[in-house]
Amino acid sequence: MPNIKSAAKRVRTIKKRTERNRQIKSTVRTAVRRFHEAVTGGNVEEAQLKLRRALVTIDKAATKGVLHKNKAARTKSRLTKFLNKTTHTG
Repeated sequence: MPNIKSAAKRVRTIKKRTERNRQIKSTVRTAVRRFHEAVTGGNVEEAQLKLRRALVTIDKAATKGVLHKNKAARTKSRLTKFLNKTTHTG
């Protein structure tokens, strides 16, 4: 445990931010998982809806600094490519 007052405050703020970041990351992973389930389920309209939700949650995480902006862009690109590849085959 820190002896200095400012160090104790840093510990408290880090704890709060860590919890917030964990919640945001969990939300992103859940949105991405639900999108993948919709795509593998074969329902194109539901998959497109889930993709939009996943993209919004990824953008929010990048805005809050939980995800790096390049990682967010890369993930969004991969999800979109995955949807296009599975729905536009033939």
